[in-house]
Amino acid sequence: MYKRGTKSVCFLLLALLWDSGYVLTIKRGDTAAHVNLTASCCPPKRCNVDGFNDWFKVDKYCVKYFRRPLNFTDAEKSCRRTVPGGHLVSVHNFRANNELLSIVKMKNPSNLRMWLGGYELFQSGKFLWTDGSFWDYSVWTPGEPINLYSSVEECVEMNWKVIGKWNDHGCNNKKGYICAFKHWGIIDE
Repeated sequence: MYKRGTKSVCFLLLALLWDSGYVLTIKRGDTAAHVNLTASCCPPKRCNVDGFNDWFKVDKYCVKYFRRPLNFTDAEKSCRRTVPGGHLVSVHNFRANNELLSIVKMKNPSNLRMWLGGYELFQSGKFLWTDGSFWDYSVWTPGEPINLYSSVEECVEMNWKVIGKWNDHGCNNKKGYICAFKHWGIIDE
């Protein structure tokens, strides 16, 4: 039962959220306690580097989603050819992971699976980023990575079974990818 004025407050709150660019999506079976507002949040700001206005700022990187499916190696080569210092994207925190998810949802909502720049080093069970940054964050799908110490699945993808989570996958598979570059001194902190 609603108290007097509660409907108008709820309507006002929804109108403010909608107008601010925040979109809330609730799927059948979701409850208010299980809705992830950040995953449905607005995309990150545009990169402020001249010539890269169609790229987004995520953490300390400028990033861009590429829809054309490539295998992991070709995707990394494409990133290196696209921009000086470019690599497949590395992810270092929860917010950056959600911003990348927001970008792929916006650019390719029908196929969210994409390459990240992570790979297993020579079947060692240790993961690295192609840009050489520290492996200091991960958000694996429960039970993953399952093919450690083998050459079956050595590359890291996002959105395989659980949206926003990671999976180890065969590097020869083709999928979209996100390139990133760090531009020292120009990207605002």
